[in-house]
Amino acid sequence: MEEQEKSLNFIEQIVEQDLAEGKNDGRIQTRFPPEPNGYLHIGHVKAICMDFGIAEKYNGVCNLRFDDTNPAKEDTEYVETIERDIAWLGFKWGKIFYASDYFQQLYDLAIRFIKEGKAYVDEQTAEQIAEQKGTPTEPGVASPYRDRPIEENLRLFEAMQRGEIEEGKMVLRAKIDMANPNMHFRDPIMYRIITSHPHHRTGTKWKVYPMYDFAHGQSDYFEGVTHSICTLEFEVHRPLYDYFLDQITGENFAGLSPYGPDYRPKQREFNRLNITYTVMSKRKMLTLVKEGLVAGWDDPRMPTVCGLRRRGYTPQAIRTFMDKIGYTKVEGMIDQGLLEHVIREDLKETAPRVCAIFDPVKLVITNYEGEGETLIAENIDGHEELGTREMKFGKELWIERGDFLEEADNKFYRLSPGGREVRLKASYIIQATGCEKDANGNITTVYATYDPDSKSGTEGGNRKTKATINWVECNSAVDAEVRLYDRLFAVENPSADERDFRELLNPDSLKVVNAKVEASLKDAKMQDHFQLLKQGYFVVDDDSKPDHLVLNRTCSLKDNYLK
Repeated sequence: MEEQEKSLNFIEQIVEQDLAEGKNDGRIQTRFPPEPNGYLHIGHVKAICMDFGIAEKYNGVCNLRFDDTNPAKEDTEYVETIERDIAWLGFKWGKIFYASDYFQQLYDLAIRFIKEGKAYVDEQTAEQIAEQKGTPTEPGVASPYRDRPIEENLRLFEAMQRGEIEEGKMVLRAKIDMANPNMHFRDPIMYRIITSHPHHRTGTKWKVYPMYDFAHGQSDYFEGVTHSICTLEFEVHRPLYDYFLDQITGENFAGLSPYGPDYRPKQREFNRLNITYTVMSKRKMLTLVKEGLVAGWDDPRMPTVCGLRRRGYTPQAIRTFMDKIGYTKVEGMIDQGLLEHVIREDLKETAPRVCAIFDPVKLVITNYEGEGETLIAENIDGHEELGTREMKFGKELWIERGDFLEEADNKFYRLSPGGREVRLKASYIIQATGCEKDANGNITTVYATYDPDSKSGTEGGNRKTKATINWVECNSAVDAEVRLYDRLFAVENPSADERDFRELLNPDSLKVVNAKVEASLKDAKMQDHFQLLKQGYFVVDDDSKPDHLVLNRTCSLKDNYLK
């Protein structure tokens, strides 16, 4: 039992203790509550894995609830992409809810708060309210509207909802404690007016919209959430979360919930995900997209889920990454190298190996006769169970320019005239005999001879050489646009840098090369993964067409993380 306890994160320990104590009749219900105002990023995935993972582990349910309380920033487009991303990660929600499902209930609660003298309408500007909040060591100053008569507050709040009050002119504030050391208790705003944008679900029915702190806990309560799990920045909000629940729970208000008078949601917080060489701010990501500094939300350099998917990351790799970093109460910075290490470990067991030539020069085998032949190579060397592929071979091949030197010393083991033997990957042994150059002295063609008895997989093919080079047969080669992605930012922690984050972008985060690849990639489909030998792991991009193959580099072959 002690060993099991050590393997549990602190949230799981809380859940198991609640189950042992019989709380909430043994129910486990979580929720993932994104605001539909942008695309999910890898920071959200940490919360997704926690919310859905807890429900899966303890036979509970995790619902998806869209926190759609600000129509000025929200859109149906984001709702659809969020659903798609969660499903792609392999999670299944119980039901889909929206905070807007509870607008009437929340409005009715606000009316009750006013009638009980716990809320008032304030006509001050946002700047005046902020100034009067005070500081953590100095109490705030009461609003001149704080002691407004209840009847006047009711009349004004109802006028706000009817659209008779201009946006920004009034808010509804909770009447709590302007001297409380927790700044969130200093008469927080419960409702504001938004008339400039229709809601993506309710249109123009509502003119007032609840703030997060008022809507969130009550929505949890209406739904029957048992464990409201969120990130650490909401820890200081928890007392206010509990305060609002105090006003609607207990014997007097049991009718608000079908789960009885003893039911009550519990909020607990874990550390956010911060990764080196990237940003997690929606505002900054939106700036990158709007200013054309990236190609869109799904740009493979972005930390969005759709960007990671387009980069070639797999759901399993991302979930493994979350398991490795764990959940604590301590904020920290995770090395992006760990994320790259995890996808590399995933793909090295599943991605077929193929040859691709990035800087091609023609190789002519002068003593090769015939129209060519088909060779058979394993998709992953040493793994016959993963199948084989056909490789076209002929007299003219593409090889990497760097695999040939006209004049080379003894430390260069690849092609060079002088009798050195080199094996062509999965085929024959050759010897370079010379080369041809253009008027500028650039090598255009390399000439070689081959040993017809040295074919890989035959008795004569066991002869060892000091080097093996990659090749692609010229007539069957597929032209590919290869996008070499690197880290988006040049500095390790761009969020902590005082410079404009635009100045910190890595100028070499994307390089494009035109490569020659094996004919086996001719029918490759979107999201097919490959290891391009000696180059890295790649995925077929969404921009690919039948006559135009586009490959994105997921990660390089080199793994420095464990070092």
